[in-house]
Amino acid sequence: MDEPIMSEQQNVSQVEASYPEIITFGETMALMMPDNTKGIEYSSHFHSSFGGAESNVAIGVSRLGHRVGWFGRLGKDPLGQMIFKKIRGEGIDVSRAELTTEAPTGLILRQVVNGKSSVYYYRKGSAASFMRPEHLDEAYIKQAKYLHVTGITMALSESARETVREAVRLAKKHGVKVCFDPNLRLKLWTIEEARGVLLDMAAQADYFLPGLDELKLLYETENEDEIFAKLRELPGRSIVKGGDDVTYVVEPDSVTEVPYFKAETVVDTVGAGDGFCAGFFAGLLKGYELPEAVRLGNLVGCMVVQTEGDWEGIPTWEQVEAFLNNVKHVER
Repeated sequence: MDEPIMSEQQNVSQVEASYPEIITFGETMALMMPDNTKGIEYSSHFHSSFGGAESNVAIGVSRLGHRVGWFGRLGKDPLGQMIFKKIRGEGIDVSRAELTTEAPTGLILRQVVNGKSSVYYYRKGSAASFMRPEHLDEAYIKQAKYLHVTGITMALSESARETVREAVRLAKKHGVKVCFDPNLRLKLWTIEEARGVLLDMAAQADYFLPGLDELKLLYETENEDEIFAKLRELPGRSIVKGGDDVTYVVEPDSVTEVPYFKAETVVDTVGAGDGFCAGFFAGLLKGYELPEAVRLGNLVGCMVVQTEGDWEGIPTWEQVEAFLNNVKHVER
């Protein structure tokens, strides 16, 4: 018996259902950490993983039940291949990611000594720093609901900066909402170099996701009233992390405070901001109102800090629901 022929409309619907709802891109690096607390200099055994703000967010969005695409440039080397496979293994579309022989995969070394975390980057001249606007796929960006970019990518090189600008231009051309996290990294550029670039991008974003400490550097003031006044002048909405027990939702005519969730134990704060962004985006994709999407972001960030790793502790949607419903784990 012949198989039924799918109608053209059914074909289109199936293809659209497989498109990522949110797209992000940037540099993801291999991560090496000592297996103990002696520090890098005195350690002979290391744990390998990977980390990158944008891929961390992508993993979070995927675990929270939504379709997400991540792309970037990785070296065609063992570290790049490891990263590529693991990101793909999280259910993320990596069809536009590239493994290249042009340059190597970037590397991070991290240590925690006496409770203090230190990070050492080996990313100058990495594959991601050679990202160029021609690497973008306009049709891929066009079909998404949201494009998420960060200031980290803009700090890598002039060509990477232009790639972000072009991606935002394409997104706005096709009505795709732009989300921008400045993710200020002063090991990559000075505040004088970063200020104009990041504030210009903030003015183009539909959702601007800074930390309060970042805003004090960008706006050159400690006065929070002045900072919020400047944010209200932006055309988009600002979600400000890092307040005293609250995240702020800043709109043209209001500032709403969304309380944090209390973490029982803080194990590792790395990745908390990316976890917040993932939860926030998942909230938007689920159709939540802005404060409720921020509340979900706060919850995911709270859950992330209670485990080790950049992205390993990001919860699934089932774990979030269990937390909200206070479901206790039954071992047997």
